[in-house]
Amino acid sequence: MPRAPAALHPAYLLHRYDWSESSLILGLFTREHGRVAVAAKGAKRPYSQLRAVLLPFQRLNVSYGTRRSRNGADAESTEVQPLKAAEWAGGAAMPGGAALLTGFYLNELLMKLLARQDPHPALFDAYAHTLPALAGGDDTRIEAALRAFELVLLREIGLLPDLRVVTLTQQPLPAHEPHALRADTGLGPAAPGEPGLDAPRWAALQSALQAQDLAALQRACLPSLAELKGLLRGLLHYHLATPVLRTRQLMMELQNLSA
Repeated sequence: MPRAPAALHPAYLLHRYDWSESSLILGLFTREHGRVAVAAKGAKRPYSQLRAVLLPFQRLNVSYGTRRSRNGADAESTEVQPLKAAEWAGGAAMPGGAALLTGFYLNELLMKLLARQDPHPALFDAYAHTLPALAGGDDTRIEAALRAFELVLLREIGLLPDLRVVTLTQQPLPAHEPHALRADTGLGPAAPGEPGLDAPRWAALQSALQAQDLAALQRACLPSLAELKGLLRGLLHYHLATPVLRTRQLMMELQNLSA
């Protein structure tokens, strides 16, 4: 009997590093299986068809196999699996300049915050729809797209509380008092000088998140970009256990050089 063709999975390339003189280890973000690691044998060879396909920020269709242990059982899900095939599935041109670094910032968040083999289809779709916004050249739109993606990411991995209530009391937010989002206590009254949002703005964000409407979430972020940037950065850095991400550090160094 002829062997059935291998199933193809939508994916994006997040990270790559050398495995040998001719091969690569790839970190992929797939819609069905979440973040996976695969070995692309021979991908560095000049005649390899994979060289032109395995690019960041390009939609891919990939096939990869499960490694087998000596007794024939499936290996642990965290094992590196062999890449069987990869096809370009369409997409915009590669971003350049600041947009390229911003894209790598998204990739770094996914690599560090997502466990392997933990699928998040809604987050995959949000990533796919965020990438085009990064290359538009509109700084306000880019900031709104970044804040919306960070909110979706935090919600998907269970690190974002309900934005309609005070976290410690579960009581509705007072209508006109600013509330801050903190890593240790969640949503609570903002201290003097601390950035915060009022109840209607938090509620708009929560409604868009629940509806899984990324465009509406980006619009809801627009009136609060400055406050959200500080609030979400503090939350992310707390859970990443680092004050500065590698991509942000590189951005700051480039800004200093240009200045």
